[in-house]
Amino acid sequence: MQVSFIIPLFNNLALTRACVASLQATLPDGLTHEIILVDDGSTDATRAWLSTLTPPFRVVLNDRNLGYAAANNRAIAHARGDVLALLNNDLVFLPRWFEPMLGAHRSLADRAGLIGNIQLDARTGAIDHTGIIINQQGKPVHDRALPACRSRLFSSVRPVPALTGACVLVKRALWLELGGFDEGYVNGGEDVDLCFRARAIGRTNAVALRSVVRHHISASVGRKLHDEANSYRLARRWRAELSNDAGAIREWCRHHFDTILPEPRDHDPELAFRTFLFLHGLSRTPPPEALAALTAALAREFARWEKIFPSVPSP
Repeated sequence: MQVSFIIPLFNNLALTRACVASLQATLPDGLTHEIILVDDGSTDATRAWLSTLTPPFRVVLNDRNLGYAAANNRAIAHARGDVLALLNNDLVFLPRWFEPMLGAHRSLADRAGLIGNIQLDARTGAIDHTGIIINQQGKPVHDRALPACRSRLFSSVRPVPALTGACVLVKRALWLELGGFDEGYVNGGEDVDLCFRARAIGRTNAVALRSVVRHHISASVGRKLHDEANSYRLARRWRAELSNDAGAIREWCRHHFDTILPEPRDHDPELAFRTFLFLHGLSRTPPPEALAALTAALAREFARWEKIFPSVPSP
């Protein structure tokens, strides 16, 4: 087995060098690998530094800044490994981060989609990512909660709807089957979209709960400039999935149940009962009110997006 580590670069040379040093210091002995660094039009000293590197490094140079999706796609076209590890250049790798991710992938076997891990804010040490979930507004957000200790004792793999592309493992064959990142996204949303496409063909995306890295979050300048357009593109493609997500429905039910507990007499007892049954796995049928709430929340977002992007045809 060969692993191709893919790292797109755009300036921030100090972070890149620290990232690469921690990567090389933490890889398992004897791992057959290559590290592909794709420079996406850096204007600092990055290219001069790249010219000094020797194997296992390989360098891809873009004539201009193509963006995260295109930079990764171009680098992976040069990859030789049958396993791809997509990494941001602002990560700090901790000992034994890689082995649990590979173990999670192997445990899922042919069902494996994309595999991520726990990410800590490099500045504060706070948990920033334990997967991406859908909230009760129907929007993808970082989950920052760990499963209960008891759950982690019995399972080191946590299925999730999606993952951040900052640190993710995927088979090259699956990447090719999915067609790589959609370059219509501009530095955001392409990772969630890829995860949804993997899920749509029956694959399981998951977090390796025993793999931990540190992340200098959104270190690239302009990282958030296209968030609204990216969110709109994602929601247009996956509206049905977002409005019917089981996790989002459970979140709505938990919130509703917490709301009615102080004064249950002021609320519909039948809805409270159906919510209780669904939350505790005693019914597989979600309350229609939860589905309606998700649908309405997304409709409000679409109305807002359509005002921001009037030239984009309505879905």
